[in-house]
Amino acid sequence: MYPFAAPVRDLRFVLEELLEHRSLALPGFEEASPDLVEAVLEEAAKLAGEVWGPLNASGDQQGCTRRDDGGVTLPEGFIEAYRAYAEGGWNGIGVSEALGGQGLPEVVASSVQEMLHGANMALGLCPMLTAGAIEALAHHGSDALKETYLPRLVEGSWTGTMNLTEPQAGSDLSRVRTRAVPCPEEEADRYRLFGQKIFITWGEHDAAENIIHLVLARKPDAPEGNKGISLFLVPKFLVNADGSLGERNDVVCASIEHKLGIHGSPTCTLSFGEGEGAIGYLVGEEGRGLNHMFTMMNEARHKVGIQGIGVAERACQHAFAYALDRVQGKVHGSEATISEHLDVRRMLLSMRARTDALRALALYCAAELDVARHAGDAFERKAAQARADVLIPVVKSFSTDQAVDIASMGVQVHGGMGFIEETGAAQLLRDARIAPIYEGTNGIQALDLAGRKLQRDGGAALNDLLGRVEATAEALRGNGELAALGESLAAGAADLRAAMAIVLEQGSDPENGADAIQAYATPFLNLAGHVLCAWQMGQSALKASAAQAAGSSEPFYQAKLAAADFALRQWLPVGRANRSVIEAGMASLAGFDAKAI
Repeated sequence: MYPFAAPVRDLRFVLEELLEHRSLALPGFEEASPDLVEAVLEEAAKLAGEVWGPLNASGDQQGCTRRDDGGVTLPEGFIEAYRAYAEGGWNGIGVSEALGGQGLPEVVASSVQEMLHGANMALGLCPMLTAGAIEALAHHGSDALKETYLPRLVEGSWTGTMNLTEPQAGSDLSRVRTRAVPCPEEEADRYRLFGQKIFITWGEHDAAENIIHLVLARKPDAPEGNKGISLFLVPKFLVNADGSLGERNDVVCASIEHKLGIHGSPTCTLSFGEGEGAIGYLVGEEGRGLNHMFTMMNEARHKVGIQGIGVAERACQHAFAYALDRVQGKVHGSEATISEHLDVRRMLLSMRARTDALRALALYCAAELDVARHAGDAFERKAAQARADVLIPVVKSFSTDQAVDIASMGVQVHGGMGFIEETGAAQLLRDARIAPIYEGTNGIQALDLAGRKLQRDGGAALNDLLGRVEATAEALRGNGELAALGESLAAGAADLRAAMAIVLEQGSDPENGADAIQAYATPFLNLAGHVLCAWQMGQSALKASAAQAAGSSEPFYQAKLAAADFALRQWLPVGRANRSVIEAGMASLAGFDAKAI
């Protein structure tokens, strides 16, 4: 596998030129400066490239092993690499200083996470889940729980997990059956949990001193359905009053999954209460576990999109390195590397343009989250949160679907060698494939966008974003060399507006609205993803053109213009076909009988 180099130059371009470091101007970030951000990116790149990246292939080959004592042995070097991350203070980079973190903007934290996932996705999953646990506990935990657990989670000496799915439940969490039985009155703040959870990422390991499980469960008298589900904190080791670790809790790793990819990440089946019951503590309000867990889920969904982009970046680098090295065939009569063949160039430019577009959109979303959390004006915070709510399912779903395709194209660039494990291209495809399934499958993300997000405000937040897309199209039209890009972007925006009108109209039908949303959700999200990513590449083209006009001869800007041209004039037209899919209606789906095939 070729070495991984974190994409610091493009991250700087997005933060400095596209976003103009607007997060740094928000209240609470007065001590952060562009120079500090650049230093953070450079140091994170060293950790990713020199410590995490070299373990990616070996971690895949060795995998994880469940021991007879119920513990899990990680691949060689993973414990040391995680501890280098934690001891360097990276776990708290985006956490507020009030909670013991470094208090940097979300855009910076997301940039660092992309580097780490690109270096080693399997290892990067551990802190990603911890970040979600910190978010959920900070918002919904009692003062006592926060005091006991947050400092160690923030510093990374303890890690966090999310425990939702059960064998009979899948994505339908209303079917959760794990029980939380109240302890006697003298232990009124405690419950004992009994049940089993599956697909628990980093559910057992020795890289941290303790693991804090956030678990969905029901009290014995809880009603059926979603309203009966509460959220509980269940530590691997109980914590004494003085903060030291006590006895082992009654939660064990019953097995680990044998997976297509991310072999270095232990995906566990956890058994709660094989003895007297696993001691847990209620987080937030009784019966509102799903609501509280979605604080963690929203954080995780954005980061899964970031994760996909990280793997896409590594697949892109891998394909470029191979194509520039592999001599095959002739171009204009002379022997050439395959990078000289235009069909291979098509694949390489497609991989690069899409990866850059996905990164720009994901960081734009992170910047909206910064505004939603820190802006001084309440109206500004609310509007930014509405835009982020629309963007998160797109970032999660579209980025991860594209990452799989980009990694697959990377295999294709390698030709037959891509199908051979030793080259490393296959691992990236295998690893990327889980991301469209994580944290609510991509179909669920599409339903969230076309159903809940679009219907609840009549498309107002997406309309806001489309206004910005159209403004960029006009700016491109006004630049002679970029006018064709503006025409393409304007056409894409018109398609998305037309599709939005159909989904809003048919989705609100009392009789058939639910079916319409089911039928149109995925093509609608795909159309939105193409248009919004093309918008970011249109913005990139404007910035690159301005840099060149100001005298810059840096090859980066010429490459950015080429990527933008490809994204707007060759990739966006493919995505625009989703309007025709929606306009075709849902008759074929409604009339299809799977049993007849």
